[in-house]
Parts: sequence; structure tokens; C-alpha cells
Amino acid sequence: MPDDAGRLTKSIREVLQDVIDPEIGGSVVDIGLIYAVEKRGEALHVLMTTTTRGCPAAQFLVDAVKQRILDAGLADRVEVELTYDPPWSPDMMRK
Repeated sequence: MPDDAGRLTKSIREVLQDVIDPEIGGSVVDIGLIYAVEKRGEALHVLMTTTTRGCPAAQFLVDAVKQRILDAGLADRVEVELTYDPPWSPDMMRK
């Protein structure tokens, strides 16, 4: 049986299925943009990337991830961090 952190991560990944990357047309989860989700004190921290550095949809995606988690009631405070290490590649997409 998954622990609380595992259940929370699963729930977050489920609600983020609704956040669609406008460039590729798939969810941020399915195309591999979400790297990690963890509770940090009172905040939920999401580590994610975009398909390219300088992606014009980066702020849209960050805002959408944050808002979707808040709207689902899974956290009262959400921090989204963008990283490009490792850089995204199509190999990260779910098959």
C-alpha cells in the first residue's frame, strides 16, 4: 500500500492530466514534464521542465500546474520550479 507521500504524488499526477502542453498537445504528465513532487513544510513543491529552454508557454504551464493543484484542493500553497537539468527529450514521453 502506498504511503501518504505516494498517494499525494499519484493524486497530483492525476489532476495534472488536465494541463496540456499547447506545443505538443499532450498532458504535462504524459509527455514527461513533471520531474518530482514533494511536500516541503507547508508547501507542495513541483519540479518540472518545458520542452525547450525559452519555451513561450513556460509561464502558462507553471501557472496552470499551480492552479490545477490548488483548484483540486491538494495543497494550500504550491511552488513550481522550472529546471532544464536534465533537458527534456521525446524519450521522456509515456509510451
